[in-house]
Amino acid sequence: MIFRFEDPWFLLFLGVVPLLGWWYLSRGRRRRGSLTHPDVAGLARADGGEGRWLRHLPAALRGLALVCLIVAFARPQTGVTGENVVSEGIDIVMALDVSSSMLAEDLAPNRLEAVKEVAADFAAGRANDRIGLVIFAGRAFTQAPLTLDHSVVTSLMAELEVGMVEDGTAVGMGLATAVKRLQASEAASKVVILLTDGRNNRGEIDPVTAAQAAQALGVRVYTIGAGARGMARVPVTDRFGGRRYVTTRVDVDEPVLRTTAETTGGRYYRATDRESLEAIYDEIDELETTEILVQNFTSYGERFTLPLAAGLILLLLEVVLRRTWLRTLP
Repeated sequence: MIFRFEDPWFLLFLGVVPLLGWWYLSRGRRRRGSLTHPDVAGLARADGGEGRWLRHLPAALRGLALVCLIVAFARPQTGVTGENVVSEGIDIVMALDVSSSMLAEDLAPNRLEAVKEVAADFAAGRANDRIGLVIFAGRAFTQAPLTLDHSVVTSLMAELEVGMVEDGTAVGMGLATAVKRLQASEAASKVVILLTDGRNNRGEIDPVTAAQAAQALGVRVYTIGAGARGMARVPVTDRFGGRRYVTTRVDVDEPVLRTTAETTGGRYYRATDRESLEAIYDEIDELETTEILVQNFTSYGERFTLPLAAGLILLLLEVVLRRTWLRTLP
């Protein structure tokens, strides 16, 4: 806690108080007179030490009251320091592929589960940013609009599974849907993080066209190709409900994904395992930093009421005593 006087120059008047005390005592000595009395010893006993001090009490109260009033006029204040954090957040939409090939197990435990966990951790670490979620397979739709309530996004992300959308890989539609979510955004920075494990084979909009629309709106796109290079095992269910694995070639359209990202000023990444996927999201997290301005401030509160009240009470007490018990006879 900080203590200060808003008008400290009033405290200079405290130097007058000792002068007034000296003037009061010297005036009392000058006014002493003589009195003829038949019993001087008895008179001295009648005016004992207590009586001599009591007659100075009103003047002492008046002096203390003056000190309190001077302190009150100096406006004592106490202050509390704090920080005002102003953040200029980023709007981020994550577009995730939920096609059947995302069940491939080259990213443990499979591509979709790995992406869900890593993307959820990414969202949880962006406290000052609005996060949205778009999913796509044969078509695309918004799973979560832009929000600061990241628990909603991560909860919806945890429920993602293959089969929610008709199968296919509409990369262009996924990107276009994500860009549309950012169209009305007034954030200083707008970002789409698009992850897919295939090539565009559905939808009316191709990825490069969607990237050009993103560039026009000032949206930066990061693209991630998920899957090991070469072959990957994918679980499938046969018509009898049995589960078996088939080996398929990983078919990530890297040239298109790279062009899509670079058109908007973003970057293309390739995630071949869980560790590289985590490293990619960590790098994007560092690239897209939120500007935070910390302003230190001190809030002051007035504390003059206590000395003001004390001064007025002392003056009132001085008046009461002077008019009653310590009244001076004419």
